[in-house]
Amino acid sequence: MKKVIEVEGMCCKRCAERAEKKLLLLDGVSGAKAKFKKGIIFVESTLDDNSLAKCVEESGFPVKEIRLRKGIFG
Repeated sequence: MKKVIEVEGMCCKRCAERAEKKLLLLDGVSGAKAKFKKGIIFVESTLDDNSLAKCVEESGFPVKEIRLRKGIFG
């Protein structure tokens, strides 16, 4: 399932990479791409929203919302 995670506090490329790497360590996540300027992470995963949110928040970024990605641009 493709999802969009909206976060706070992601201010640079290193922040984005940290969130991506942490998500990709989870079993059930097959892809993650963070856009720090927009404060979003695109993720392809079979995990529930709570598991994804916990992982992202452990990376240092409070989660504002998780929603299904609709269409090409979310």
